[in-house]
Order: sequence, then structure tokens, then C-alpha cells
Amino acid sequence: MAMLPAITNQSHLVPSDANVSALGFQGPWREPTFTTAAKVRVGITCCFFLIASCSNVAVLCSISGKRCKSHLRILILSLSVADLLVTFLVMPLDAMWNVMVQWYADELSCKILNFGKLFAMYSSALVLVVISLDRHWAILYPLSFTSAGQRNRIMLWTAWVGSLLLASPQLFLFRLRTVPGANFTQCATHGSFAQRWQETLYNMFTFCTLFVTPLGVMIVCYTRILWEIGKQMKHKKDMFLFPELSRSKNDLISKARLKTLKMTLVIVVSFMVCWTPYYLLGIWYWFQTEMIQLIPEYVHHSLFLFGLLHTCTDPLVYGLYTPSFKEDVHNWLRRVGGLLSRRAKNSKQLADSEMTIKDFTSMDGPTSTGTTLQSIF
Repeated sequence: MAMLPAITNQSHLVPSDANVSALGFQGPWREPTFTTAAKVRVGITCCFFLIASCSNVAVLCSISGKRCKSHLRILILSLSVADLLVTFLVMPLDAMWNVMVQWYADELSCKILNFGKLFAMYSSALVLVVISLDRHWAILYPLSFTSAGQRNRIMLWTAWVGSLLLASPQLFLFRLRTVPGANFTQCATHGSFAQRWQETLYNMFTFCTLFVTPLGVMIVCYTRILWEIGKQMKHKKDMFLFPELSRSKNDLISKARLKTLKMTLVIVVSFMVCWTPYYLLGIWYWFQTEMIQLIPEYVHHSLFLFGLLHTCTDPLVYGLYTPSFKEDVHNWLRRVGGLLSRRAKNSKQLADSEMTIKDFTSMDGPTSTGTTLQSIF
């Protein structure tokens, strides 16, 4: 992404000491290599890709096959789609870029892929904001349930369109840059900003819209939710002691709604925990660029991988709080197991048949076989 140029793939442009660079710094330049830390990063990214793709596709299939018309269904579907975008856009691009070190494709691919990468990140964060707002209204204003479906559709459209618009600057900022005097080309934002402060301003804007604002909305929503639940728990206790107190319709929170609240709260907390260290490192870089030389390379890789881990945890959390999903996974595994066992049985029968034919041929000899064939035809 453009917002963390020295931590993501653009780190290949980082110079060999604090005062040097071929693309925007001064002094000599050393061509980067596919280091051991990068190899580990690629290996872990591939594992994350397999886990996230299988688990999110499973969630997608499980929810799509349900006839339940709960307004939360479309939110979980959107979250799974957003996670799959991160899985199929961010992870492969990151892995291939680390392996190749430099950019071998054309400039159009450079622009589109980096746009898609940031779009996936935005969609994942903004869909979580929509889920938080939905839970906020469901708990604090339960009587507005009838309009929840239409409200959620409007918020989801806003989140997806907003993701497209917020990621669109990538199409204009990223370009191919070649190191003078070296056979090394990189897809980067170097040269797109006239002044350093302009790049920092854009990075801060992206940081605020991609992380700070969504995080703030989530914190406010769940703080109010927990405060309301605390009030209702106190009111319930008072009613137990003083039965003559009246009960408001708004004071009733069903067990199913509380279970859904717990699930979404865990998903939001995992987003905060996984991505916060990575973005904090990005802030440090923007205001102190030489820090990239002070921190070991494996730290940058580890924090980015920790952020990607959130894409793998979402379907796991959904599975823990949704018994029907567990049943679906169990049924799929049972079907796959039955299919494999039938194929193994058929293969064994075929092998036995071939063995019987060979035994028959060896007993009768080639002359007998030829005579049999002649008598048939």
C-alpha cells in the first residue's frame, strides 16, 4: 500500500544507509535480494492464503445455502467477500513481489494491482464498521428492527463505494521507476509528490480513513453497547429485588442477540489487535524515515503477517459462535470422506479385476488367448 512505503513491497527501494537512495535519496544504492526473512514471510503468507481461502469460502457457501432472511446474513456475507478480496489480492501480490524483488509487469498492472490491494483493505475495515453500527442499533434501539435490512443495505453500498473512491488515488500515484545506471525497476509512489510533506499528508489521510476512523467508530459503538447492557443488567437485578418496577420493552435483549454481539465483538477486537502494531510502525516511519535501518527486517515482516492473520480469524470466530456452520463443515467433510472412500474402493476393485485378467492370461498362455479372440471375432 502507498501508506507504508518502507514496510511493504516498496521497501526494496530502501537505501543501504540513512542518507542514500537511487529513487528520491542521495548517494549510492544497493540492489535488494530475496532474503531469508522474506522467504519465511512468503512461506507463512502461502499458509495464510490456504487457510483464509478455504475457511472464507466455507463461510460463504454455508451462509448462501441458508434460507434464513436475518438482516445479519448479508453483513457476514459481505465480510467474507471482503476477506476473500484480501486473500486473493493482497496475499498473492505480496508473496510474488517479495519473491521477484522488483517489478517485471507493465505500469498498468502496477496501478491496478495496488489499487485492488488498497480497495480490499478498505472494504474489510469498512464492512466491520457497518457490522458495528448494526449491532449498536440492534441493542440500543431494538424497536428499529423492521428497518434494519434496508439500513444495512444502504450502509453496505456506502462502504463498498467508499472503498472504491478512497483507493482510487493509487491509480494515479503508483508508477514504474527505474534506478539510474542499474537494471532494476520498481512499482512505487516515488516522484508522485512534489514535496515530502505532501506524501506524509496523503499517508496520514489513508491511515485515518483506513484505520483510525473505523477503529474509533467501532470503539464508540461497542462502548455504548456494553454500557447499555450494564444498565439493563442493573435494571434486571433491581426488578428481581423490587418486582413492582415496570419493565420497558427496550430492556429485553435476547440470548441470540447477545450471542451475535459476542461474535461481532470478538471479530472487531481481533481486527484491532492484529493491525494496530503494523500501523504504529508505519506512523514511526513517516516521521523518522531512518528507523527502517534500525529495526530488524523480520520485525517488519512479522507485523504485516500478524495483520493478515485477521483474515484467517474471522471465519474461525464465526464458526465458534454458529452451530449450523459447524454442522455444514462436518457434513462437507463426511461427503468428501465418503467420496474418497468410494474412489479408493473402485480403484481397488479395478486393480483386482486387472490382476484376475493377468492371472487368467498367464494360465492360458498367448496361444489360448489368440484362439479366444479369433473365436469371438
